[in-house]
Amino acid sequence: MEKHYTDSHVKGVSTGTTILAAVFDGGVVIGSDSRASIGGEYVSSKTINKVIQVHDRIFCCIAGSLADAQAVTKTAKFHLSFHSVQMESPPLVIAAATILKELCYKNKEELQAGFLTAGWDKKKGPQVYVVSLGGMLVSQPVTIGGSGSTYIYGYVDAKYKPNMTREECLQFATNALALAMGRDNVSGGVAHLVVITETGVEHVVVPGDKLPRFHDE
Repeated sequence: MEKHYTDSHVKGVSTGTTILAAVFDGGVVIGSDSRASIGGEYVSSKTINKVIQVHDRIFCCIAGSLADAQAVTKTAKFHLSFHSVQMESPPLVIAAATILKELCYKNKEELQAGFLTAGWDKKKGPQVYVVSLGGMLVSQPVTIGGSGSTYIYGYVDAKYKPNMTREECLQFATNALALAMGRDNVSGGVAHLVVITETGVEHVVVPGDKLPRFHDE
């Protein structure tokens, strides 16, 4: 009998995005592009928001399979809401990252999604955590992810500084996303950014025609 194999068995699923999170003096910025692709070739949406709020001052960015990531974040929201009721206080950022890690690790054979988790809490202040495919959890002051990240490692290494001001960090994140979106064909649209501090949360959207340009187009 002749056997037929689909492309997914050979190449896997190709997805694309650019996500970023960085700590500054007193807070954290987390952001992403807004393009969703199918198979890395067909753009299904140009306006999706990949920065998901899982609690009052905790957000995560999603990369990989959108359906998998949405299912995980929905479950994480439920766990964090229940946890805050039990503890009678807002959850820690590390608690949110740990929940995402456990969900990814326990379902690593079925899921294709990674997360950046960022937020602020009274115990440790601003924090950024990476939850990679398979469930590895790492704390970093700045991190990037997705297919677009391959184009901006040099920029991030050169330009990120500890203890930046809010304005400096917001400009740094905007520039990094703009550079990635300009080079990666499956990253694009607008830049969604969230600034998280002790005093609150601020959402910033930079339209595609307002993004910084670094070369002639």
